[in-house]
Amino acid sequence: MIQAPLVLRLRGGLDQFQPSIRRVAEYVLEDPRRAARSTITDLSAASGVSQTTVMRLCHELGLAGYREFRLAIAAETGRSDAVAERELRTGDIAEGDDLASVIAKIAYADARAVEDTARSLSVPELEAVVEAIATAGRVDIYGVGASGTVATDLQQKLHRIGRVAFAHADSHLALTSAALLGERDVAIGISHTGTTIDTVEALRLAGARGATTVALTNAPESPIARLADRVLLTAARETTFRSGATASRLAQLTVVDCVFVAIAQRTYDASQAALEVTRAAVEDRRYTRTRSGPSGI
Repeated sequence: MIQAPLVLRLRGGLDQFQPSIRRVAEYVLEDPRRAARSTITDLSAASGVSQTTVMRLCHELGLAGYREFRLAIAAETGRSDAVAERELRTGDIAEGDDLASVIAKIAYADARAVEDTARSLSVPELEAVVEAIATAGRVDIYGVGASGTVATDLQQKLHRIGRVAFAHADSHLALTSAALLGERDVAIGISHTGTTIDTVEALRLAGARGATTVALTNAPESPIARLADRVLLTAARETTFRSGATASRLAQLTVVDCVFVAIAQRTYDASQAALEVTRAAVEDRRYTRTRSGPSGI
């Protein structure tokens, strides 16, 4: 399993932690810089848990102890005061925010999701996924809800460069398709939380059939990440009115674009030829200066 930045692992693991451990994680995420300055006694008291619980969180994250935890948090939050101030100013959307503030906060959160995802994405893991897809006989992509739109986007991109790919948002279709995969195939499960049953079970079945399995998720310790052969991590942070469908989707699309471009680059001549052919196929479906639109204008 690849090691994502500690703050991202805390955020992605919230739904997996036991309640007492989650309280510690939430306290740390409220202000990681404060947590980096806290002793284990301070942190346990502020979180309302025992020092043993704090140590359990460290061990859940694969760390030897609290000293290693503090050092990791301090290293990851060693950003400039200007950036920290900007984060505070553009935090969660509040009920009384004016529209200008809402716009600023949405833009900032979306940009951060893309930037943090780019920083946390493992290049070796991405290379392995690209290699698997580029040589696959067929690619199945599973995702429901907002993740389903991302699955469809990846399918469309792969089709444009001649890859055989199918996106499935229906759980029955996903399972029946997964049952037909083999060792030359790739299955990709997209789930922000990593706990979507339909997606997890389809990916599990694909793996049982011998396919190479890939998880695209925000939660490195989630069920889908634990069962996949390869994991591509996003780093989106949702807010009050944006749960599970906005910044997360942009982060997922960023990874999809990286996968697509890397495959197209790896198969440059064939991809260029396919793009030209598919572009020509739809060329006459657009209005031009010499072709009137519906209103005759």
